[in-house]
Parts: sequence; structure tokens; C-alpha cells
Amino acid sequence: MNFARERLHTVAREVKAKSTSLEAWKLPKNTSSLAPDYVWTNADQDPVPPEKQTWTAWSFAGYWFSDLFNVTGWQIASSTILNGLGTTDAILIALLAGFCNAVPTVLNGAIGSKYHIPFPVAIRSSFGYWFSYFAVVSRCILALFWFSLQGYSGCSSIEAIIVAIWPSFASLPNNLPESAGITTKTMVCYLIYNIFQFPLLLIPTHKLQWLFLAKAILVPPMVLGMTIWTCLRAGGSIEIFQVQPTVFGTDRVWLWLGTLTSVTGGYSTIAVNIPDFSRFSKSQGAQWIQLPLIPFLKVFVSLFGIICTGASIHIYGQYVWDPLKIVSSWGTTPGGRFLAFVCAVIWLIAQVCTNISANSISFANDMTTLFPKWFNIRRGVVFASLVGAWGLVPWKINKAAGSLLSFMSGYAIILGPFAGIMVADYYLVRRRELDVIELYDSRGKYRYNKFGVNWRAFLVFFSVFIPLVPGLARVVSPSNVSIDIGLRHLYSISWLFGFITSLVSYFLLMKIFPAKSTMARSQSSIEGVEDAISQTIVGDDKEKA
Repeated sequence: MNFARERLHTVAREVKAKSTSLEAWKLPKNTSSLAPDYVWTNADQDPVPPEKQTWTAWSFAGYWFSDLFNVTGWQIASSTILNGLGTTDAILIALLAGFCNAVPTVLNGAIGSKYHIPFPVAIRSSFGYWFSYFAVVSRCILALFWFSLQGYSGCSSIEAIIVAIWPSFASLPNNLPESAGITTKTMVCYLIYNIFQFPLLLIPTHKLQWLFLAKAILVPPMVLGMTIWTCLRAGGSIEIFQVQPTVFGTDRVWLWLGTLTSVTGGYSTIAVNIPDFSRFSKSQGAQWIQLPLIPFLKVFVSLFGIICTGASIHIYGQYVWDPLKIVSSWGTTPGGRFLAFVCAVIWLIAQVCTNISANSISFANDMTTLFPKWFNIRRGVVFASLVGAWGLVPWKINKAAGSLLSFMSGYAIILGPFAGIMVADYYLVRRRELDVIELYDSRGKYRYNKFGVNWRAFLVFFSVFIPLVPGLARVVSPSNVSIDIGLRHLYSISWLFGFITSLVSYFLLMKIFPAKSTMARSQSSIEGVEDAISQTIVGDDKEKA
């Protein structure tokens, strides 16, 4: 009883302090941090200690089941077919895009699995201490934006769940003004979605593997069941596998390459920020399962999407891309409504897991680096759930801001150069050897110069990025921007161009103009890191929020 009373008084004092003083929100500087005294950092930036290195190969498998088994993954291949390519094209694109995602993901993931450091720290070796913040801010913006929009798309799952229980909800009258940009029904669904998602956001990263494992167990049987049902209702038709392309010649080639880039680019963020997850790896080899698994799962999910979309025309008289629309059509009988409820709940879990794995953790790690006095990972995800979910007003972005959506989709072209430079720096330049203690020192060797910028990375990035800007401008405003056909074609292969060109260019520049002072790695550094890792307590669940 005394303990409970004491705890209650402690909480009350903390609440009072944080409501009256901004200083009370400052996080303590961790004494075991690798950073020197003049650099403020917190425990979530430090290398992960052994007791929290819990991710095995199965954990990474669960992660990718979580990331790829979602509504978007279901729709990609079928939309490829409906855009003019054939079934064989769609499957080959999914397979090749899987390898284009897997190779840089595994290569950059090795940084985290060996040194147990997050992406914002890892990229300092190639970009320089202060220029790395440009990469962190860029990814932070993308993560928050897509966290917001992916959360809004989760409304469909909630609506399907509620309609399965109360069919009358489908005709709920709208009491919001047109200027709100959202209906009463959708607002209710969005509120419930965020209430459901919020506690899952608070799960520490090293424990997320269990959430991903739950999704990996639940989603595939559900997807298989939906596929079998649609095939049986359609009479076993396999016409979708016989679809031939309707675009030919060079137009088909560029449509093929553009689609490949689009499918690859959709998962390009993880190729950059994979150290945020691989840092929790139990062994260096655990994360290599991603190399065969990503292409396999991309094709696997795409096949289900192709089959169900192809069968849907025989059931509904039109192609139905969205699996939740198929689920919603089952509500004519009590048994159908029960199955619709179960499937919609599993799709909801799939959507939330994807939002966590692809967006919230990335954003939280970035905020921890940008504002270490005020943010740890827990505070980062809380901030995302407030500002991303409500501050960005995603329903208005989704409804009216087509040019903004196009810009943010195209903005992902920056990730190709980021990934390419990281791979070249770690494997070709440094031969997998980093001085981790120096990565935490703003005056250390990875500062490069007084500006904290590795000019080679700066030059390579903008040399690759600038030629792609006209293509981005045309995508944002096609009616007002006219560019040469060559620049259009270049933009259609933007991710592959950015990754490969930056990788080769950075390696050559570092070979011709080596930054010798950043290459040495002392034994004291190695021992210091090992000692720091053994003492560090990561702040996911230890630091006070």
C-alpha cells in the first residue's frame, strides 16, 4: 500500500513538473554513452547491449511478412497488368524488384548487425557528422508523411470490421461540413484505428519481433483462404495468367522499367534505415535471410493479388483490386459477416504492423538523433501518433493535394543515392571496418572538415539528384512542365540510376581523393565500444517518457 502511495506521489510530482517547466522534459544524458561530454546524446542512440540483441533469422522473416503482406503489396502486381503489361511481366517485375530491394537492404543491414548502431549514426561515416543530418531530416519527413497516409488508409479495415458487426454503419449519415474533407463515418473509423494502433507503437523495438511473428502466422492463411474462395466462386478461371501486354516496342520497355522502379522505390526506405532494426540482431548472419526472402515474398503476395483480381471480374463484373472490398461483399449472411470480421481484423493488424515497421520506428530514430535532449524512441512514436495522425490532416492530403502526393512519392528518389553511398563506403572504401566511438564525436575523424561534410558524398549525391529534378517537377505538375524525352526516361529509372551511379561514383572519388584520416581504427576504440555496449541500457523501456 505504501509503495502504491509513494508511486502515485512520484507520478503526480512528475506530471506537475512537466506541466509547468519545459526543462522537466529534458532527457538525462546517459553516463555510459559513447559520446563525449560536449555532445548531448541519449541511450537510444547507443549501440544495443547484448541482452537486447534478440532478433534471430525468424525475427527478420516475421518483419518482412509484416512489411510485405498488406493491401498495397496485394494490389501492386494486378495494377501492373491493368496498366498495360502482361501477367508474366508483373511476376518478373515483382521478382526483380524484390532483389533490387534485398541486395542494398542486406548490405546496409550488416552495419547494424555488426556494430548495433542505428541508421542516423551509421551514415556519419560516409556523409560526415553534420551532413548526415541532411539524410536524417530527409528520411524523417518521408517517414512522418507516410505514417500519416498509411494510417488513414487503415480506415478501410476498421469500416469493414464495424459493418460486419453492424451493417447499418455503412449508411451512417454525415454530420460534418463539406469543408472538413471527411465524413462522419470515416472520422469514426480513423479515430478507432488510431486508438488501436497507439499501444502497439509503444512496444520496444527489440520486442516487436513477437508482433511481427503474430502477423506472419495470421496473414498467410487468411490470404490463402480469400484466394481459394474467389477462385471457387469464379469457377476456377485462370484467364488472368494468360493476359498479354497491350503496350509494345520501346513504350513497353520504358513502361516495364518505370514500373520496376516504382515497385522497387516503394520499399526503398528500408534499404537505407535497415540498421534501425538489424542493430537488434543476435548474430551477424541472422539478417542474411532477407536476401532470398524478400523476392520470394514479393512474388508470393503478388500472385495472390493477381489471382484474386483476375477472378473478381467473374464474380463482380469488374476487376476488384482492394481485398477489403472483397471482404465487405460477404456481409449478406451471418456466416459471411463473421468471416468478413475475422479477415478485416487480420488486414487491420497487417496495416498497423506495416506502419510500425516502415514508418514509426524510422521517424522515432531520426527524432532521437535530431533532438536527443527531448526525444527518445518512445517519445518519437508518440509524437508521430499525434502530429502525423492528426496534425498533417491526411484526409485532406489524400483528397485534394495530388501534386503534394506526387512530390512526396517522387521525393523517395533521394533514397537511392543514400543507399548507394552507404554500401560503397562500408564495403568498398572501409572494408567493413568502422571506428564506432568516433561516430559519436562531433569533433572526431568523421567530421572530415570544419563544416562536418564529406565533400565527396555531397558532390555525388547532388550530381545524381539534380538530373532527376526535371522529372520530379513534371510528375508534380504535368500540365505545366515539359521536358525532354531523355529526362523522362531517366526519371522512370530514377531509383536504379541513383543507387548504382552513386555507388560507383562515390567509390571512385574516395579512391582518387582518399580521406585518409577517417580510415584508421584503433584497438582502444574497439575495446571502448565493447565496454560501452556491455554497460549501455537502451532507453526503449528504461528511460522515463
